[in-house]
Amino acid sequence: MPQRRVITGRSQEPRQRFAEELRTLRTGSGASLRQLGERLGWDWSLFGKMEKGETLGSPEVVQALETHYGTPGLLLALWELAAGDQTQFKEQYRRYMKLEAEATSLWHFAVSVLPGLLQTPGYAREVLTAGGLKGRELEQQVEARVGRQQLLDGEDAPPFRAIVSEAVLRTPLRDEGEWRKQLDHLAEMAERSNVTLQVLPQRAGMHGLDSTALMFLRLPGGRTVAYTENAHRGELIEEDASVERLQRAYDAMRDLALSPAESRKFVLSMLEEVPCDAST
Repeated sequence: MPQRRVITGRSQEPRQRFAEELRTLRTGSGASLRQLGERLGWDWSLFGKMEKGETLGSPEVVQALETHYGTPGLLLALWELAAGDQTQFKEQYRRYMKLEAEATSLWHFAVSVLPGLLQTPGYAREVLTAGGLKGRELEQQVEARVGRQQLLDGEDAPPFRAIVSEAVLRTPLRDEGEWRKQLDHLAEMAERSNVTLQVLPQRAGMHGLDSTALMFLRLPGGRTVAYTENAHRGELIEEDASVERLQRAYDAMRDLALSPAESRKFVLSMLEEVPCDAST
């Protein structure tokens, strides 16, 4: 295939192209970042981060920019392309991300950290920082992870079951305020009709997935694939016999977990143990 001819000289990468377009529009208007923030009522540093590609901003911010610049539809279209661009995820996850977006239902087991689909930005940031990310890459990966959660929104959202090891809930964030936000968020998500949360208590003892974080994806047509992950690598498993073995281990473990109602009470009890900020 012949190489695509570059005419404008601008980036062909969606996220970077969005950032470039924002910067071009602002500089063309003659406004500084601070002036832009004052005119639109947002912190000017947000626009700086958007122009550097560190964050995409919310649809509301992008719509305000469109109105300000008089470019109806353009910026939102670029924002959607950037938000949906799988290259923002590390290469080994991209096929998984494609399949996740197609899944008709999902099942997860969290052995050490909460599943990305249930993480708050503060939780995601601490987990990714512990994994060695920092600076621009850290902020991009936090936003990418949180952005995936749109999968669970809307009337057509797939059902999602998450079994969370008690050890996950016994490992708080360093920032108690962010930990409260995460537990609050978890309790709220557990009330959604398409989300089932179960806690696997420590008293359940040993089981077949002691050291494995696991996600099952049911795909259109009924085929199921699995994705296993540890701190160093992830593996997409598509071979039927291997997926079947993992499903049996998951089902056996689910029988040991608390019911959804008991699990939500457990999360709320953990929330009560977190010290409240004296200023609130």
